[in-house]
Amino acid sequence: MNKPSAFLCLAAFAAITGCKTNAPSASVSTDNKAAVTAAATAKPSFMYPKTEKINHVDTYHGTQVPDPYRWLEADTAQNVAAWVKAQNEVTFDYLEKIPFREQIKQRLTKLWNYPKYGAPFREGDYYYFYKNDGLQNQAVLYRQKGLNGTPELFLDPNKLSEDGTTSLGSLTFSKDARYAVYTTSTGGSDWRDAYVLDVATGKKLADELHWIKFSGTSWHKDGFFYSRYAEPTKGSKMANKNEYHKVYYHKIGTPQSQDKLIWEAKEHPLRLLFAGTTQDEKYLILTASEGTSNNSLYVKDLSKTNSPIVPLVESFDKEYGVVENVGDKLIVLTNQGAPKYKLVEVDLKKPQQTNWKTLVPETENVLNSASLVNGRLILNYMKDAATLVRVHDTNGKWLHDVQLPTLGTAGGFDGKKEDKTVFYTFTSFTYPSAIYQYDVVTNTSTLFRKAEVDVDMDAYETKQVFYTSKDGTKVPMFITHKKGLQLNGDNPTYLYAYGGFNSAVTPGFSISRMLWLENGGVLAIANIRGGSEYGEAWHKAGMTPNKQNVFDDFIAAAEYLQSQKYTSPQKLAIAGGSNGGLLIGAVANQRPDLFKVALPAVGVMDMLRFHKFTIGWAWVPEYGSSDDPAQFQNLMKFSPIHNIKEGVNYPATLVTTADHDDRVVPAHSFKYIATLQEKGAGPNPYLIRVDVKAGHGAGKSTTAQIAEATDVWSFTFYNMGVNPYAAQ
Repeated sequence: MNKPSAFLCLAAFAAITGCKTNAPSASVSTDNKAAVTAAATAKPSFMYPKTEKINHVDTYHGTQVPDPYRWLEADTAQNVAAWVKAQNEVTFDYLEKIPFREQIKQRLTKLWNYPKYGAPFREGDYYYFYKNDGLQNQAVLYRQKGLNGTPELFLDPNKLSEDGTTSLGSLTFSKDARYAVYTTSTGGSDWRDAYVLDVATGKKLADELHWIKFSGTSWHKDGFFYSRYAEPTKGSKMANKNEYHKVYYHKIGTPQSQDKLIWEAKEHPLRLLFAGTTQDEKYLILTASEGTSNNSLYVKDLSKTNSPIVPLVESFDKEYGVVENVGDKLIVLTNQGAPKYKLVEVDLKKPQQTNWKTLVPETENVLNSASLVNGRLILNYMKDAATLVRVHDTNGKWLHDVQLPTLGTAGGFDGKKEDKTVFYTFTSFTYPSAIYQYDVVTNTSTLFRKAEVDVDMDAYETKQVFYTSKDGTKVPMFITHKKGLQLNGDNPTYLYAYGGFNSAVTPGFSISRMLWLENGGVLAIANIRGGSEYGEAWHKAGMTPNKQNVFDDFIAAAEYLQSQKYTSPQKLAIAGGSNGGLLIGAVANQRPDLFKVALPAVGVMDMLRFHKFTIGWAWVPEYGSSDDPAQFQNLMKFSPIHNIKEGVNYPATLVTTADHDDRVVPAHSFKYIATLQEKGAGPNPYLIRVDVKAGHGAGKSTTAQIAEATDVWSFTFYNMGVNPYAAQ
């Protein structure tokens, strides 16, 4: 248990993430007249479906705000389903007429088709690992005795549904490794079902749990703790506000109806409650949150019958994550008095904060996470958005750093307290994910397994630049492209950012993006404010009421790329998902002249009503709420739906969302594209692509990822007037 996770973002979005490449490349310069001619002469025509407008007006603090597309919020209604069908027909008719779309799909399919492995983890006598042979919709879980044993199938989620849309969520083993509990998601929903396996036989027991959401599972003796909501009323599970999160304990062999309620917050329906156990199962660690950052902290001694839940921190102004216990002492990762985080030791015999001892003080770099293995604290830092790993003893003394292959992102280093070796993964923009075995005692890393990708990675280069935002703030940005790129202002460029919820965008390898790079494209990743790249101050600089800083940082990134002759407004595509979808909608409204293509994915587009759906209320600390007069005025300045102007020529826009997205409900995207189609002018298309049996991004099948990536890249190249395969 380290930093609480942000429930809006689960990292990257499958359609534009992935990994790999190496195929003949084609020039994408406008000097390639054949490419321009092919794109221009084949441009299909279309008409948008008619979207009914209703006379609905809301009054916010004396201001009347029309909401003519309110009816699109009822996403399970028959008329909304008919509207989605009509929009998809127009969109796919347009996409199918792009002359090189099938070539892009074939190339992506070939790129995707290589074995992908997860890092091994030890449970009992076995090491477990995930593997996808290449084009399997979901990764399969294998196990083997020891690191040199013969792998055997343990759990195959591809068999859970015919179309690969059921995915695995969490997986945890009992302390004696006799049982394993796993959760599944259907169609990409945040709702989870839980099942229990007999580890020795691999057979599923009768235990079956439902309505789990925003929860892992943590074992204690012959059962486990988890969090859930009450069963929603029929027809409301995908959009209704989630209230009254509760922590339960399930004993193996009993029905869910007999699960014991452990913790609730009766007077606080909008609190999120989480539970986790220490490795020795002595302590139950409980945290509560009223948003996507900051939490209270409690502990319960499980070694004592009917022990009370003891508060350690009851406020919600800082973050506290328990790393592990050492006897009766907890090691806690916190930003209390340390915006870039530190480690403290809490003696549970005298748990008052005045007695807390600093183990590892705050440094100039951001401390992301920590693990305790073999008497060593392995600390994962972020230095200018890249990973730095440092090792300390349990008294906090620095011992050494872990040598990493290059500038990139390392993750893992988890294990049992007694383990002498652990595993970590390493990746960067042109460094396919590799797995390293780390000897904790000798501080040596050995390559355990690397991706066999048929790509000449030496053909590409990545550099980090620092550009100046509107208010003078220096912002880092990674830029990746082929070596020898000509800075002629004419390179197709893809600019991505997130900018929120204390979530950093760090270097990572992408199958999908390699198609862009191999065809001469430039990949730019801007580490704008709102994220965690430089700690809590960087985050707060992009929160309400400072959200405009996020948009200014992104606009400045686009201007930098153009001033440095990487690209031009006619060759710049912008992309982001979830909170990043809000970003794209906002900047496309504010500077439509600066971009050619806009790709907002599963975005938060109605900033006046986001808090009324599912988990949206938890984002109020990040954005503000229209219920507050001052915050309403701020939200109105950038809410994507409410700032589309009549008669403006906006960038060619492809909105992507999914029918099972119960985090950022698809109504955001529905209302946004209806407004854009109504008011936007000029020749650029304004389209929406609605996936079926898919959600916010996590667990999306390989088939669906390839299909979406095909359409996104086809749309982007096409609207830049570039045919990447014209010269082949």
